[in-house]
Amino acid sequence: MSKNIKLIHPRNQITEVISRIYKRGMTTTSGGNISIIDEKGDIWVTPSAVDKGSLRASDIICVKKDGTIIGKHKPSSEFPFHKAIYESRPDIKSVIHAHPPALVSFSIVRQIPNTNIISQAKHICGPIGYAKYEIPGSEELGTVIADEFKKGFKAIIMENHGTVLGGSDLTDAYERFEALEFCASTILYGSQIGTPKYLTDHQIDQFEAQATGVLPEMNETKYSSDEVEKRLEICNIVKRSCEQGLMISSYGTVSMRWKDNDFLITPTGVNRWDISVDDIVQIKDEHREAGKLPSRAAWIHQEIYNRNPNVNSIIMTQSPYLMAFGVTGEYLNVRTIPESWIFLQDINIVEYGHHFRTSNNSEIVDNCATALIIENDSVIITGDKLLQTFDYLEVAEFSAKSIVLGHSLGQMEPINDEQVEELRKKFLA
Repeated sequence: MSKNIKLIHPRNQITEVISRIYKRGMTTTSGGNISIIDEKGDIWVTPSAVDKGSLRASDIICVKKDGTIIGKHKPSSEFPFHKAIYESRPDIKSVIHAHPPALVSFSIVRQIPNTNIISQAKHICGPIGYAKYEIPGSEELGTVIADEFKKGFKAIIMENHGTVLGGSDLTDAYERFEALEFCASTILYGSQIGTPKYLTDHQIDQFEAQATGVLPEMNETKYSSDEVEKRLEICNIVKRSCEQGLMISSYGTVSMRWKDNDFLITPTGVNRWDISVDDIVQIKDEHREAGKLPSRAAWIHQEIYNRNPNVNSIIMTQSPYLMAFGVTGEYLNVRTIPESWIFLQDINIVEYGHHFRTSNNSEIVDNCATALIIENDSVIITGDKLLQTFDYLEVAEFSAKSIVLGHSLGQMEPINDEQVEELRKKFLA
């Protein structure tokens, strides 16, 4: 979806985002609905009882400002609360309602996820409201939800139902939706292996304050064919990471060494699902491509490339099972299966704040490990070829998932020292 979504018809915006939600397993064939209100006050909304896995633009319904319905289906049965939200909050232009599993878990135990579980979610999601249970599709449900939105919330847990979120446009609403479900998942998985720890507001404010430095601009940027090829490779891996649930719209940085210590990196402030070749930022002689803002973690990538000549690609992201270890501080023992240990060896955790620019922590940038977790923030994966680095990320996330899921069965029995030594001699000597 283009960054300038004003140039995309609401029908197409809705079908693109509902497809993402469905493919990521965050709604069912019959569940969930999305709407957009346009500049005329007409509301475009998903239809009732039509497969969410195969919606087309022609399936989207328009409910005109005067109540006239245009389209070949009935509008979503939840249309009343979409309409109520728009009437109560003129600043909201798009609404997403769905039943993603982790947020439903919170709704059925009647709790609100604490978004201070990771560094940036508090600012993306804002404070979270809570709407008491009412019959789906009823005017009463519309009233209780609208009342919560009137309080200033843009994200609400619906008691024994799911979640509803609003945004200044559909991209904004989806970023909020995805970040909130990620927080809920991380808390749930972390709770299975330990006790999740949360950041204070002060720690989050410190993170935001220190991440403002911007490299000086280049006077001129040259684009060679090999540089352009690397841009495309980065875009493909970012999209794949989003599709695999290894990255979310609002967080994730990918870079590739270009030549010497110069590199290409993803930008800040661009939805990860929508990153294009032209968005990628070239960093040369510690200057940035003119008119573009690189990831706020660009300095970490620069230092890793400066100090680790064998590292040629880096992925810095949040994936839910790895972050379960990142928010609990539990040790991630990758002696699960041979592949995991061969690829990753040991995964250490560094304290939150050690990734701030002022610390320039040697544990992160010197003798860089294949995988490293930063508490309540991210995981850093390094490698040679970018596809190899992505493979390491997948293996790390699968290993973490296996441990989290296996925890209910009993204590993990890792590959022993003798077996590890055999693997070392055969694969790493």
